[in-house]
Amino acid sequence: MTQAQILISAGEASGEMYAARLATVLRARADVRIFGLGGQRMREAGVELVADSASVAVVGISEALRRLPAAWSVYRRLAAEAAKRKPRLAILVDFPDFNLRLARRLHALGIRIVYFISPQVWAWRRGRIGLIRKLVERVLCIFPFEEPFYREAGVPVEFVGHPLVDQVKAKHTREEFAAQHKLDPRQPIIALLPGSRESELAHNLPPMMEAVGRLRQANNQCQFVLALAPELSACGVSGSVRWEPAVRLVQGETYEALAAADAAIVSSGTATVEAALLGTPMVVVYRVSPASAMVLRRLVRTPFFSMVNLIAGKRVVPELIQDDFTPERVAEEVKKLLESPEARVEMKKELALVRERLGPGGAIERAAEIIAGML
Repeated sequence: MTQAQILISAGEASGEMYAARLATVLRARADVRIFGLGGQRMREAGVELVADSASVAVVGISEALRRLPAAWSVYRRLAAEAAKRKPRLAILVDFPDFNLRLARRLHALGIRIVYFISPQVWAWRRGRIGLIRKLVERVLCIFPFEEPFYREAGVPVEFVGHPLVDQVKAKHTREEFAAQHKLDPRQPIIALLPGSRESELAHNLPPMMEAVGRLRQANNQCQFVLALAPELSACGVSGSVRWEPAVRLVQGETYEALAAADAAIVSSGTATVEAALLGTPMVVVYRVSPASAMVLRRLVRTPFFSMVNLIAGKRVVPELIQDDFTPERVAEEVKKLLESPEARVEMKKELALVRERLGPGGAIERAAEIIAGML
């Protein structure tokens, strides 16, 4: 009996991480050959890469326009491979601008589609829900409020839980982390998470560094740890901004940095969920280009920007987005947390409730079981 072929498409760092874990579990459960779009983690999980996601991953409207030729080239390669191999199933992971266009072609080829890490149509571009209902056989969502939204729209959906619940654990205590990086565990530690893409660093890191300077002026005992995503260059980061001597740069130790921190300044996205799972009080920040911001203001239809507040259904963490994201405002919000143990305790209680809402462990295994059943 020949192997069942599966196409998997993941174009961004967080989605690629989940896709790699899903591919590993699927290959252990079923006799499948997996090919598609992804990065190094998917390659290591045994996925045959038709294209590398680094060529298409962007954030913001104006940034996306510059990469349109590369994205179009990747789309054509994937579509051609799908037509040639006729996979039994296609798994689309997040990255909706690209993946929904790919879904049209796959559907025309008669290929069944499951969407894992579903498009956030509840936040913006709700008109896409009809397209998803037409093209996608099943949606596997990772946030609890997504399931009723999709179900009410007539889309077959299952909440499998969030994959990060199993993954987000610190390997070292605060004291061990501090000793390793020459920090004083008795003094405040603040983690900086500017994002996992170069474009996010360009927009988010400079004001973060200015906020560091302001916080140091207010309290020269404050210590800072910049947790850099593994796929980013440490040399490039240190050379791209006015560096603050008080900042320690770590790579591949994001969970340890968050677990050790009294507070964190976190770029909106997956990192806010990671901080919530570790119970780290945070200030959420984000900035895109002015052109992207102008478009997004017209399209986004949610009461909050950060995923933590959306899951909680109320303002649990402060959000400083676009024009509100200034060094002064960031320093002010962090100081409130550092100067009030009661505020930190209260935020930790709310973050614990957010963790509960993300479901029990085993999200990847549940998704793999559903997908294997579809085969």
